[in-house]
Amino acid sequence: MSRTTLFVDVVLPLAVPNLYTYRVPHEWNDSVLVGQRVIVQFGKGKLYSALIRHIHEIPPKQYAAKYIDSILDEAPIVNEKQFQLWEWMSQYYMCNIGDVMVAALPGGLRLASETKVVLNESYKDKVETSELNDKEHSIIEALEVRSVLTLNDISQIIEQKTVYPVIKILIEKGIVLIQEELKEKFKPKFESFVKITDELDKEENLKSVFDTLEKKAPKQLDVLMALINLSKRYSKDKKEVKKSEILKVVEGAEAAIRSMVKKNILEVYEREVGRLSAFENENKVSELNPLQQEKLDSIREQFGWNESGSKFQISNSDGSTKADGTKDVVLLHGVTSSGKTELYVKLIEDAISKGKQVLYLLPEIALTTQIINRLKKYFGEGVGVYHSKFNENERVEIWNSVLNTEHSNNKPQTTNYKLVIGARSALFLPFSDLGLVIVDEEHDTSFKQYDPAPRYNARDAAIYLSHIHKAKTLLGSATPSLESYYNAQDGKYGFAELTKRFGGVQMPEILVADVKEAMKRKEMKSHFSPLLLDTITLALDKKEQVILFQNRRGFAPQLECDMCAWVPQCTNCDVSLTYHKVSNQLRCHYCGYSIKPPSKCNACGDTNLKMKGFGTEKIEEELSIFYPKAKIARMDLDTTRSKFAHQHIIQDFEEGKIDILVGTQMVTKGLDFDNVSMVGILNSDSMLNFPDFRSFERSFQLMSQVSGRAGRKSKRGKVIIQSQNPDHSIIREVIANDYLSMYTNQLLDRKNFNYPPFYRLIEITLIHKDQNMVNASAKALADDMKHHFGNRVLGPEFPIVARIRNLYHKNILLKVERDASVAQAKKILSELLVNFKNSDFKSVRVQIDVDPM
Repeated sequence: MSRTTLFVDVVLPLAVPNLYTYRVPHEWNDSVLVGQRVIVQFGKGKLYSALIRHIHEIPPKQYAAKYIDSILDEAPIVNEKQFQLWEWMSQYYMCNIGDVMVAALPGGLRLASETKVVLNESYKDKVETSELNDKEHSIIEALEVRSVLTLNDISQIIEQKTVYPVIKILIEKGIVLIQEELKEKFKPKFESFVKITDELDKEENLKSVFDTLEKKAPKQLDVLMALINLSKRYSKDKKEVKKSEILKVVEGAEAAIRSMVKKNILEVYEREVGRLSAFENENKVSELNPLQQEKLDSIREQFGWNESGSKFQISNSDGSTKADGTKDVVLLHGVTSSGKTELYVKLIEDAISKGKQVLYLLPEIALTTQIINRLKKYFGEGVGVYHSKFNENERVEIWNSVLNTEHSNNKPQTTNYKLVIGARSALFLPFSDLGLVIVDEEHDTSFKQYDPAPRYNARDAAIYLSHIHKAKTLLGSATPSLESYYNAQDGKYGFAELTKRFGGVQMPEILVADVKEAMKRKEMKSHFSPLLLDTITLALDKKEQVILFQNRRGFAPQLECDMCAWVPQCTNCDVSLTYHKVSNQLRCHYCGYSIKPPSKCNACGDTNLKMKGFGTEKIEEELSIFYPKAKIARMDLDTTRSKFAHQHIIQDFEEGKIDILVGTQMVTKGLDFDNVSMVGILNSDSMLNFPDFRSFERSFQLMSQVSGRAGRKSKRGKVIIQSQNPDHSIIREVIANDYLSMYTNQLLDRKNFNYPPFYRLIEITLIHKDQNMVNASAKALADDMKHHFGNRVLGPEFPIVARIRNLYHKNILLKVERDASVAQAKKILSELLVNFKNSDFKSVRVQIDVDPM
């Protein structure tokens, strides 16, 4: 054992700017490793689990180093490459590394003295009580009485200062849970499967069953034939089929299946098909068409990979061209349904064949359901899934599985994931050897984290993550962001383009319904134009499905007095309340404040209150009046709050249990349904008229993406766009599927008015409960900034919603030229903010958003 006095610099899960130094007890000198969690005291007696960043022999000069309390892990849980990403994010997004740590680590790995612990109801199934020691018994007994305990409470109960090691063991045994884990209990999804019983699964026995059923039970014969035909489609080895598949093709099959089970012809059983379920590994990708093969070869060439993907070369941090002419980032611009996923699969195979890991990023949890199923068919059990709807236990489980890939020699083997699919938080997993990062739908605003810090863009962070791993990045989209497309045209990124839909499927026919004209002629039925209703009717008559897009949830945006125009407002925010009919409440979408709808106007007392505008809930209700026999469902934030809600809606739609799906942005993103022939965009004007320099770009993206859901497999679809301005340039560009025209026009505006991609933006928001304080502090900071940056500073200005949760917000925007030093600008800004926080305005909260969206 070494007698050298060692010190460790640790990352604390707090918003503190610096690492903090602690002393290591001599007996632990040989045990401490960079990336381990240690328990440390910080502040007035509070304990935290911190991460070791550096080990050295230099004591701190400004304070006396305290000893670390205990070491939580035998091996590191965070690797050097993760720390490099965290440090880059901290510097680039102007936040503290502790903020990044909180965003990166699952809650189950972030214990603090205020952490609340609860008993796992099913713990008796997991462990024998005789295996527990006295301290563990005491904690369980206390939890049975009090239900929730903080770590401080537990410390007093077992009379031990550091309780983290004990709690860690109880969590690993599945006896206790961190309280936040209970928000979403893990309920694996089970599916009923049907197969022929073992005794009858022989040709001679089956023949006699066929003869009997043909004479006496033709419906049962239909079920048997459907089972045999469907089983050939799924697997040659397992002659099982989902019961739901049989019910789809044979009408009235439920009763027939029950009878056949009683006759011992069929066996019905349930099997888990959830997150970690077994999938048949088909190892077979659809044959690429010549255009796809050409673009695949082009991407490989730009990456510097040969056909088998064997050349992995050092990458540049900004994705620019290297000396050998290869690219680290390639943008794949492919129209909807052009077969981008097949190219992704080929490139994933290239990377995996050389022992590399692959990260596949998606903007929405809704998208993961379909993509998981498609990719697991190709890659089987080696696919991991990671996103925020998993509870903390599950996220820790996947974290450890990815980590085990690195430490497979000295750790018990679980599943070692070679491919991880996830939303933006999957960036932070402990990859050891990434070869490829795919960012699908790279234009999507869901890749941006808005609150809390770090306010990062997962697309940009993915490019830097690839650089750390000397890997490649593929950005994919049917409607790329202007910045990415500009980088590709400028030669900074590589570029490949798929201009035709796979299999010769035509792009949808797009028609515009002139709402203004229809209202003049009094032809509108509620919010539906005659053209829209006629097209929906035609699709339903053909047994085809319909998607309707309205980018506002709730029943109606506002209630308004018909006499004096009074509108109920939120008491905490500067917004009107939205009516939700299911709960019969007026609700604020910013803070959650809600009231029952008033019976009369609070201003003039009149009782004539009317609903103005419409949301997805109202559309759903009114459609049921027009189409009483149709099965209608809604997909928005209100209907998808629970963990498997996305999956259930998507699965029901795929299986034909839903005729019309009404939704917000969730329905626009990459979903692929065979039977959708018609898509309706109910209110394009609200998107086009939004006051933001990106509103035209986003409107084009949203309308193009939702249009791409129509006619995706074998027939041409139809799209109806309702607008009061049918000749708007963006609508015309959507109809012509002319991305280049939109890009050229918007780029000219951006250049003229100093916006990205020609300038970088940094938005500073000042927040305080006193409006006068916000005004004074914003003016003072803006004046200081203008002294250093001149006319690059815009504001201060109140945002559209100035007060949220009784806190006033005011924005200052800094524009920095593309060819200027952004790092230097951030350095000056940081110094100004240090002075600002030491002034009379130290009670004002400052929020920084680099590259706001």
